[in-house]
Amino acid sequence: MELKGEAKLLRIFLGESDKVRHTPLYEAIVKEARSAGLAGATAWRGILGYGPTSRIRSAKILDLSSDLPVVIEINDDEEKINRFLPKLHELFETAQSGGLITIEKVQVIKYLHGNPA
Repeated sequence: MELKGEAKLLRIFLGESDKVRHTPLYEAIVKEARSAGLAGATAWRGILGYGPTSRIRSAKILDLSSDLPVVIEINDDEEKINRFLPKLHELFETAQSGGLITIEKVQVIKYLHGNPA
């Protein structure tokens, strides 16, 4: 697969404790992105953040939250990202959780495949 030039970055903000049945929502999203053949997905765990409730969640030892913020970034061409959106909405509906989904234009400089492990 070759990806270069203009592409889209799908960024998803959610809580670590959000689940689809018994699976973390972030894990379900990354696995679905892989099944959809998207170029790549990464889930990032935040150390501090807040959402619509304005409740600060922190990774500090004295204030350890079980619901830290998670950000998932998925890159691919616009068509593939748009085809993935209905599945993403379905996962959020099933999880009955809130979140934020954004899309922005990115310029891919280099995308290389390594040896599959």
